[in-house]
Amino acid sequence: MHTKEEKLAAFSRVLDIMDELREKCPWDRKQTLETLRHLTIEETFELSDAIVQNNISDLKKEIGDVFLHLVFYAKIASEQNFFDISDVLNALSDKLISRHPHIYGDVVADTEAAVKENWEKLKLKEGNKSVLSGVAKGTPSIVKAYRMQEKAAQVGFDWDTPEQVWEKVYEELEEFKHEIQQQNTVAAQEELGDLIFALINVARKYQLNPDDGLEQTNKKFQNRFMYIENQLKINNQQFSELSLEQLDVFWNEAKSKGI
Repeated sequence: MHTKEEKLAAFSRVLDIMDELREKCPWDRKQTLETLRHLTIEETFELSDAIVQNNISDLKKEIGDVFLHLVFYAKIASEQNFFDISDVLNALSDKLISRHPHIYGDVVADTEAAVKENWEKLKLKEGNKSVLSGVAKGTPSIVKAYRMQEKAAQVGFDWDTPEQVWEKVYEELEEFKHEIQQQNTVAAQEELGDLIFALINVARKYQLNPDDGLEQTNKKFQNRFMYIENQLKINNQQFSELSLEQLDVFWNEAKSKGI
């Protein structure tokens, strides 16, 4: 690993390159906070994919891409005399110190749960109107549900045992089935949301990440479906020519091969 001096030199190099690109490159010169936003979202998802796939080579690349965007935002802000990268990093350091009084102060928090609970209390003291206000509106629904449940639990609003959450899942499942049978689409949609929310609560209770679990299932489905497509191509067949049972043979082949 590199020394602290080497890390600082690498960071300085990125800042110098950013300055030069902003001055000389037509594309970089044209960018604004708004034009970069959707690109940043895309880069963040690519970073997430690298983590899910445990692709260390891509991980290094995608961290760099996200890091570039953060430097880019700070550069644009400095041009408009809002703040610069030093302000960003100093504000971050100040927040980390204030949010960790068990390290930089005399507060006792010797477990992860205690640290999280203290973190939420500090955020409320800093002016947050709600424990849930730290969850961004644009957060994907599954992640948002998990984070809201997690934050609520940190201040004591939580089921005592996993068994209680399972009871809630069964209750919501029955309510969902009832509305489906009644062909009440509006109510069924609401009950479906309640059911998913309850399942996410179960996952949280067992320290499982529902978003990671669903993404793994998505990847698995994609790979097995593509296996079926490939087998059809080899056999010069079309989906419409085979029954679901026949297609399921290929699916089970993929499954037996660990795909």
